[in-house]
Amino acid sequence: MKALVYRRPGKRQVEDQPRPQIASVTDAIVRVTTTTICGTDLHILKGDVPEVTDGRILGHEGVGIIEDLGSAVTTFAKGDKVLISCITACGTCDFCQRGMRSHCRSGGWLLGHTIDGTQAEYVRIPHASTSLYKLPAGVNEEAAVLLSDIFPTGFECGVLNGRVKPGDVVAIVGAGPIGLAALITAQFYSPSRIMMIDRDLNRLDCARRLGATDVFDASRENLVEEIMALTAHEGADVVIEAVGTRATFEMCQALVAPGGTIANVGVHGTPVELKLERLWAHNITMTTGLVDTVTTPLLLKFLASGRLRADALITHRFGLSECVSAYETFSDAIHQRALKVILRNDVSAPA
Repeated sequence: MKALVYRRPGKRQVEDQPRPQIASVTDAIVRVTTTTICGTDLHILKGDVPEVTDGRILGHEGVGIIEDLGSAVTTFAKGDKVLISCITACGTCDFCQRGMRSHCRSGGWLLGHTIDGTQAEYVRIPHASTSLYKLPAGVNEEAAVLLSDIFPTGFECGVLNGRVKPGDVVAIVGAGPIGLAALITAQFYSPSRIMMIDRDLNRLDCARRLGATDVFDASRENLVEEIMALTAHEGADVVIEAVGTRATFEMCQALVAPGGTIANVGVHGTPVELKLERLWAHNITMTTGLVDTVTTPLLLKFLASGRLRADALITHRFGLSECVSAYETFSDAIHQRALKVILRNDVSAPA
């Protein structure tokens, strides 16, 4: 089969790889029909995720059709169209029972990380009964693939961890796909103001169309002072960090209001500084975490009902055979005006 394979920092290529086989009674083999590229994949290519080794098939998002099942998987049947969760969960260990599926004793973030992922014709899904979701009839497949990762991530790690509530002032630093997913899902809780901050003016335009009340060019001088003046010098009740750099993390600390919350979502590949000399008496809460995907069933209901505008983030479409070009487009998001890049399986035919 064809697959996008990581070789070393900066090096990835489409290669022929063996088709995966059932390795455990809890496995499923899924023929991937639609997948996408995540910002985390770019972090892998930069060398920020050393657990990803030479020869790994990348990708942790996808929609597909079940081709084969282990004998213990009874909740699905061959031919079912399913959403692949970016988090693999056994559903029974102590962490899974606490809702912390990202820390599953035999799962967590496996796909495209420590086992082969979804940017391929076929993928093996461990713990299939609790790591796949049957796709509701009539749901747009391209929109659904965005529920593998970015929407539960923005919702859980940003909105829910940030404890957004009616009337809050929310600031989201980073208007990439995760930040925009947080923007869309934050509106479920009726905040009074949602401010989006980014250097990419195209993404800020998109944020305004999707419901941001205020947008700010992060490259402007005196940006923090301007935002503080807009909030009567209080700051934001919830600040969501959706980039993963030292500068954006420092901006979040400068923007948070007394008693507020900083919800970190961005992947940090280098150390950052916590300004405790200022924040120690500020009564703030700071949260971190990898997505647990416990909200995926809820988000699927919103998608099926038409209340979740996931497809608004799709800007480009490629075939799986064009995966290298898709990465080049996604990596040059500012010039290519890229948000989410869809990869359709144009290689394998239905069985």
